[in-house]
Amino acid sequence: MKTLRNAQRTGLAILSLVATAACSGEVHNRSRGVPIGVDGGGAPGVVDSGQSGARPGPGVAPAMGGRTTHEGVGGGGAQPVGESGGAQPVGESGGAQPVGESGGAQPVGESGGAQPVGESGGAQPVGTGGSFSVDAPRFPSELLDLSNWKITLPVAADDNASKPLEIKQPELATYSIEPHFHLNPARNGVIFRAHAGGTTTSNSGYPRSELREMANAGTSNASWSTSSGTHTLLVREAFMHLPEVKPHAVGAQIHDANDDIIMVRLEGARLFVEGGGAELGLLNSNYVLGTAFDVKLEASGGEIRVFYEDMSTPKVTLQKNASGCYFKAGVYTQSNVARGDLPEAYGEVVIYGLSLLHQ
Repeated sequence: MKTLRNAQRTGLAILSLVATAACSGEVHNRSRGVPIGVDGGGAPGVVDSGQSGARPGPGVAPAMGGRTTHEGVGGGGAQPVGESGGAQPVGESGGAQPVGESGGAQPVGESGGAQPVGESGGAQPVGTGGSFSVDAPRFPSELLDLSNWKITLPVAADDNASKPLEIKQPELATYSIEPHFHLNPARNGVIFRAHAGGTTTSNSGYPRSELREMANAGTSNASWSTSSGTHTLLVREAFMHLPEVKPHAVGAQIHDANDDIIMVRLEGARLFVEGGGAELGLLNSNYVLGTAFDVKLEASGGEIRVFYEDMSTPKVTLQKNASGCYFKAGVYTQSNVARGDLPEAYGEVVIYGLSLLHQ
């Protein structure tokens, strides 16, 4: 009996030593800031730049120059927290931060992903050091809903040098072309640029990098009436640059079957609504380039209303019965070389938010 009791005490002492060693190893791992079971302390998809922040790793594709298509993100990129056990960048350091007992990376904010910008729902960089969330958009159509739009560009079509290039869905979903149509560096806006020497449509002498409203998932042209239903376009945008000699550009418009009805137009520092070649209402007499603003174009009951900043009171009301209507947004540069501007002079608009509603 005495021998049995001694054996039991020896066994309990061994078990105590094993448990103590296991706890020490767990605490050691936590003190290094490495989630349990994850090799290495770095956040996947973030490469240390040696500066204030980090740049995206190979799995986070920045907007690229040229006509671009994308078939998916290759391996080795940043992984969402959870299924893979990968760490997300946090704050300026881009390093992983352990959370309680789980050892997982702590998300930024409440969502852990990209934060919305105003009404646009656009993604913005995570932290302030230059790192981007794995959810950050790679193409304009991942920031703006372009499912019912096509774009006309100030470059020649592949099959006809006298016509501008048009990109429709589904190609538009993974398309960008610098400098005419691509994400801005912050990835919270889409840049539209048209140079004075660019290719134009047959019914205009001015170049454009401009969206045209479509229908049925981008397969057919939109066509509606101002007297039937309610049709609304809401845009958050900023004029960024104007041509030097003739500093005029258009940022949004309503077009009918024959011509434009309403234009949101900037001439120098004067931002106003134009219709039929006449000024219909002043929006801002001292507009500063780069200033973002909200504008709403709304048509119903044979009437068109234009709202600027204040979405409850229209700045312009126009009685107009029109059919074959559609919205346009982007930049329609109102100059060309015949007006005295150099071919490389350009107009530029950034769109941060874009939404359509038909009722």
